[in-house]
Amino acid sequence: MHSFAHALASALQPHATEAFGLMGNGNAHFIDALIEQQIRFTAVRHEAATVASADAYTRITKRIAIATTTYGAGFTNPLTALAEAAQARTPLLLVVGDEPTTGRRPWGIDQEMAAAALGVPTYTLGLENVEVIVERAVSSALRRRRPVVIAIPYDLAAATLPEPTHRPGHTLEADSEIDLADPAVVAALAAATMPRQLPGAPASHPRPATQATSIELAAAVQVLTSAARPLVLAGRGAWLADAGDLLDHIADKLGALTASTALARGIFAAPHYDLGLTGGFGQHAAMQTIALADVVLGVGASRNQFTMRFGELFAPHARIIRVDLDQVAAPRTQQPIEQLLLRGDARGTLQQLITALGDHRPGAPAWRDTVAGLEPDGELRALDAGTAATDGLCDDGRLDPRAIASRLGQLLPKDRHVTSDGGHFIGWANMFWSVASPERMIMVGTAYQTIGLGLATVAGVAAAAPESTVVVSTGDGGGLMALADLETAIRTTKSCVIVVWNDAAYGAEVHLYGLMGINQAPMQIPGVNFAALASALGATGVKVTTLADLDALEQWRNHGAQGTLLLDCQISPSVVAPYQAEIQRVNGLGDQA
Repeated sequence: MHSFAHALASALQPHATEAFGLMGNGNAHFIDALIEQQIRFTAVRHEAATVASADAYTRITKRIAIATTTYGAGFTNPLTALAEAAQARTPLLLVVGDEPTTGRRPWGIDQEMAAAALGVPTYTLGLENVEVIVERAVSSALRRRRPVVIAIPYDLAAATLPEPTHRPGHTLEADSEIDLADPAVVAALAAATMPRQLPGAPASHPRPATQATSIELAAAVQVLTSAARPLVLAGRGAWLADAGDLLDHIADKLGALTASTALARGIFAAPHYDLGLTGGFGQHAAMQTIALADVVLGVGASRNQFTMRFGELFAPHARIIRVDLDQVAAPRTQQPIEQLLLRGDARGTLQQLITALGDHRPGAPAWRDTVAGLEPDGELRALDAGTAATDGLCDDGRLDPRAIASRLGQLLPKDRHVTSDGGHFIGWANMFWSVASPERMIMVGTAYQTIGLGLATVAGVAAAAPESTVVVSTGDGGGLMALADLETAIRTTKSCVIVVWNDAAYGAEVHLYGLMGINQAPMQIPGVNFAALASALGATGVKVTTLADLDALEQWRNHGAQGTLLLDCQISPSVVAPYQAEIQRVNGLGDQA
């Protein structure tokens, strides 16, 4: 006889090596079995961090991870993080306790319906179908690039299972009754199951077939070869497909300038032709250059409102060729833009395009060779670092966040992985901090428009990149929401810097609804001493009121960058991030900003 929990952990072991959880009576036996199966388990302090950490781990490694909580409040607490993972298209396995097989208890809720409302399917386990259901759940998560819930009925959590019996000669058929006890069934399912990596990650399985037709490819080639000012725009999908080398190749073949979305930064190997991030995180003159492009090849880019500057990134006359697995609605623009969709895997489609382009070379000189300001510190590189005053202070006596961000970009360890929480401050890290490759900057909260998930990701980032410095960029509002997992961050990392942009307000609301004349009192946050809170939990907390206070970061870095350093940056609420100014303009507030 063996336990149900052991069977579940054994079924998960081929697919995931990392689990993040908070124990309760609905998953206690399962967590114990995970540890026995040598799946590394990291305890977090709030259920939201179970999912947020698994989400971060998968975004960095392209390998699926496990989150686990108990039932009831243990399930409802991580729903915001689950919605974020679903919107961000991160496959993960949330293993939860659930109502017993005998029916719902008075304090229970319909967890399956709650997950379904987020677009997340639930796979409920039974005594005789553990391996089969796990295989189905993993396949669904990887195929759809979405989270799934695996539910453990409460009365089965500590149950024992009978030993399996063998029925020789059995084969798995599509509509046959599935017998979990038959090893042949399990073997057949295992052979047909996708591996634990995301599509596009290094693995032995074939990539999704390119679905673009020969007619579509021919049309795309005709547009590309006629381009006078071509641009290649890369998004996260290009990174997931490991298409960076092909992006460089096709940009060279076209003589194109390049740019990327926030989640694909660093994907191009030739930075001297790269215009950086698009949208409100980009440099203004660089965005003006992008608006000159007559043909844009967009690869794996969802073209959300921030990337596209609310539909104003490209000129109305630009012709757009999109390479994407999914049909995505085009952003709103003032005039219609001609678009061609090549639906398929980024790497496969780029290979076909490169082959079809043959020996094509751009006319001399290529557009990218005529654009001035691409040199280091050139006009297309320079960022506005804030006030002209050398002390970096605004008129209200608090620090200009641009000056802080610029200095931090110089001082942070180069080997770093950055998590940006949601909030008004997201512009500062994205504009001023470089990263070596796309997976080294993850943004949580932007997909679902939430705050407070930054600290909740740290355990996942640390598990994915244990030797790198984990850098968290969060606000005072989001930091207070996630305070429970400040302890998790300190405990689980070797090297961690937490930057709190402390403006004593919910800045995004102040800079939008405050301008609309709404009472700002509910948008304010009383002064919070995050440095003292961090110190109380064993970190080094520094209250940053002058640029000189950042010397503590330089000293920490020079002494080995060990432990957790929290920088409580007292920033001015008067400075509006450029992307926020775009939001103001879209809402008719441009003249008041």
